Amino acid sequence: MSEETNRMRLLWAGFMAILAAGVGFGIRGGIFDNWGTEFGFSGAQLGAIGGAGFTGFCFGIIIGGFLTDKLGYGKLVLAAFALHVLSAVVTFMPNESMTAGTVYSYLLWGMFIFAAANGVLEAVSNPLVATLFPEKRTHYLNILHASWPAGLVLGGLCGWYLDDLLEWHWKYQLALYLIPTVIYGLMFFGQKYPKSEASEKGLGIGEMFRDVGVLGALVVAYLLVLFFNGNLGFDKASSWVLGAGLVVVAGIMTRQQTEIPLQSWLLLLMCTLLAIFAQMGLDLPHFGTLVLAGGLLLALGVTMKWAVGAFLLFVLFITHALVGAVELGTDGWIQNITGNILSSSEGKWLFVITSMVMFCLRFCASWIEEKLGLSPVGILLVSAIAACIGLNLASGIETFAGAMVALLVYGIGKTFFWPTMLAVASDRYPRTGAIAISIMGGIGMLSAGLIGSPGLGYAKDRFSGEALKAESEEIYAEYKNENTSKFLFFKESNGLDAQKLGAIQGTLKTARAILPEGGYEKETKKLKDKLEKRKAELEILEKEGATLNKENEQLTQKIKETKEWDAGYDGLRNQFLDYKEAIAKNAKDSEKASKDKENAEKAIDDLDKIKGLLIDAEVFKDEGNTNKKAALAALTPEERTANRASIDGDRKTLRADSIIPGIMAVIYLLMLLYFKSIGGYKPVTIEGEEVSGVGGDSGKNDDSDDDSGGDQKEV
Repeated sequence: MSEETNRMRLLWAGFMAILAAGVGFGIRGGIFDNWGTEFGFSGAQLGAIGGAGFTGFCFGIIIGGFLTDKLGYGKLVLAAFALHVLSAVVTFMPNESMTAGTVYSYLLWGMFIFAAANGVLEAVSNPLVATLFPEKRTHYLNILHASWPAGLVLGGLCGWYLDDLLEWHWKYQLALYLIPTVIYGLMFFGQKYPKSEASEKGLGIGEMFRDVGVLGALVVAYLLVLFFNGNLGFDKASSWVLGAGLVVVAGIMTRQQTEIPLQSWLLLLMCTLLAIFAQMGLDLPHFGTLVLAGGLLLALGVTMKWAVGAFLLFVLFITHALVGAVELGTDGWIQNITGNILSSSEGKWLFVITSMVMFCLRFCASWIEEKLGLSPVGILLVSAIAACIGLNLASGIETFAGAMVALLVYGIGKTFFWPTMLAVASDRYPRTGAIAISIMGGIGMLSAGLIGSPGLGYAKDRFSGEALKAESEEIYAEYKNENTSKFLFFKESNGLDAQKLGAIQGTLKTARAILPEGGYEKETKKLKDKLEKRKAELEILEKEGATLNKENEQLTQKIKETKEWDAGYDGLRNQFLDYKEAIAKNAKDSEKASKDKENAEKAIDDLDKIKGLLIDAEVFKDEGNTNKKAALAALTPEERTANRASIDGDRKTLRADSIIPGIMAVIYLLMLLYFKSIGGYKPVTIEGEEVSGVGGDSGKNDDSDDDSGGDQKEV
């Protein structure tokens, strides 16, 4: 196999690997309601299972990044493949005989293992593609990551068709992600893997980590402190101690002086004891304690001569945290927000369409660089501006067409963020090997789970609650969510009751369905067919239950007539226990089927009530009514006020979200000006030499201003 064929096969193998991750995430997002219904999970439990998808990825990509250059790409691909298969085994283990707690543990760990496999694969794929295509890293990393939106779309569409229409069991749906898993395993098998530039030079982990340094470790440590405190339930003190410990470990990895004088250790010990005495004796607040801890860390760093790290890489890490928040965090909420402003189905279609646009555009990075003359930093600047404009436009949408325009602008903006940021880090810091870009991926995912998604949820709660309270204190008291919403250092607030808002959305969905011509007849038929199906299911279960009870009575009588020492007595007892278990299961299934039948009957009654309200408001017409806002007539005045406040909150949330790409645009502009000042953006080698013919504007290289070459500064 030629070298060119080999590297293209590895590129598409990586593409298929990330596609498997996207398909799995897309399908899992659609079957959360199945898990909630089948096993009775609360929203918090489902949220925890979903959160494992973020944390597992972070651990996988960061640990994988440290091991890639030492173990090689092939061994980690094998490990990721094994983890993907293991996640399927663990996730498919739950059955009806298990307790809800046992099922929850299986699904939680199944999600964690699945996400860890995805993280390991990205720890392999990113540096692998960056090494294979040093002349066009931005272009090929964008192609690699085009598989993510493609996977989300495929997974989402499969889930919608197989779940909503064909009503496949969730296990059969989820098994589909094993198809691209097998394909990427076969594509990676037997291939020749290159070594990164850092690995070829024989650099150790400490040397690779020096560009990351203490500054980069501080970014990771802060996000992990939030994770320890918020997700694992550690208290603040323990979380900060763990975070400080991680910074110390990172500093030790980069140390340039291995033998520390005894007096230096004694001085540090004395300072530590004095700090502990001051904190306990003076009962200092948390801020004072943090100042002392920071001073001690600084003293330790000076003593042991830790590497500070490259300042530009530190800026890239912080910026990638913003990327994770605005891209993945927003993706987690955008269907909900646009679906609330417009309709649920329109929100889903908007997400699918913008994801497909994102998929297509990621193949165009090279054209943008070559034809438009934009460097990777220039692409990021334009993208941030587009994302900021798009989110502001989305906050004012009224129609599907308007939403399409707004989200296309936003989608164009977010398309190039993630892979292009990885390309910049790889271009400018080749000495870090796989470590820096793996840490960046972990930072982005941690930020999405700890800042982006919770932050948007907080903003949605706060703005909608404030909007309703400003309009009517009485209605706010009725719809107020008693659970307080908190986020970082922002003030606590109370949003609106999700169940009550869900009931409003359900009424609007039904009203919108019956307003068009023939809509009422179509919905009535669908609900009656569903009712007949539920009746048939209940009838079968009742007959099955009657048969089981009759056979159980006969078996009980037979056991009474049999002596304990007679042959076959133990078999009869075991058979009796099996019948007892089958009867209990039948009773549980019958109770559920009875409730489903009652809900189906209620849905028909509710449909007629909603039709009556629309008739009274003179918006229900035989020839149909295409005005979707006419559905509001099915709500009470109080419900309309609450719905309006919820939408106002969503609009303000999108405007607040637009601040993030606005900040990113300022950072990218400053970076662009910096590169202009040193002769233009160009990739560099480990020796600090610039690679000609790649990137944006050209010019002489000023070694004194180079951010990547030479020795690192010390604390």
